Amino acid sequence: MADLQPTVLVVEDEPAQLEVLAYNLEGEGFRVVRTQNGSEALLLVEEEAPDLVLLDWMLPGTSGIEICRQIKTNPAHRLTPVIMLSARSEEVDKVRGLETGADDYVVKPYSLVELLARVRAQLRRSRAAALGERLSFDDIVLDSETHKVFRKGHELKLGPTEFRLLTTFLEKPGRVWSREQLLDRVWGRDIYVDTRTVDVHIGRLRKALMRDGGEDPIRTVRGAGYALG
Repeated sequence: MADLQPTVLVVEDEPAQLEVLAYNLEGEGFRVVRTQNGSEALLLVEEEAPDLVLLDWMLPGTSGIEICRQIKTNPAHRLTPVIMLSARSEEVDKVRGLETGADDYVVKPYSLVELLARVRAQLRRSRAAALGERLSFDDIVLDSETHKVFRKGHELKLGPTEFRLLTTFLEKPGRVWSREQLLDRVWGRDIYVDTRTVDVHIGRLRKALMRDGGEDPIRTVRGAGYALG
């Protein structure tokens, strides 16, 4: 089964707090990856390509501020929303966190209801389709609730795999996805599929998108993968 759940990476060194966050996020339907270690967090960002990072400021070893800085200076992950969690309530600390690149800053102790609302707000950008939003790019429109796709006003007929591929591209236009990343996102992490299968379905998607004319919106990046636009 394809991994349509948004993935949230939780970086928190307090075991009890980590479990509470993971339990509540999973209860909201999110896939949760967790770590108590800043250095491991950077590895997980590379391996899992999470849709959002919940990041504690005070971590052993590498601080949350430094983790945030590295995420946001990496072209592959700079658009990944980061919500900083901190017991530091001074305005100067909040400003420092946001200037480092954090998309939001939540002071401990926090309301879980409010935190989950902030998570959903950030995910409307990075995984809009998973939250039932309509996606568009140039003349392509995808309605994730009705499962319909239009280009130049004409409805397109897409198979389920092509629909998930297009959803992935539309959620992050311009991002280059490797074949392995597309396999994880579209086919699922626990299913073995040859990477050449990705090329076949990209070909089908291109054919459907260009059925009524227009330029090919999918760009092949030699040695790297595919991108929309």
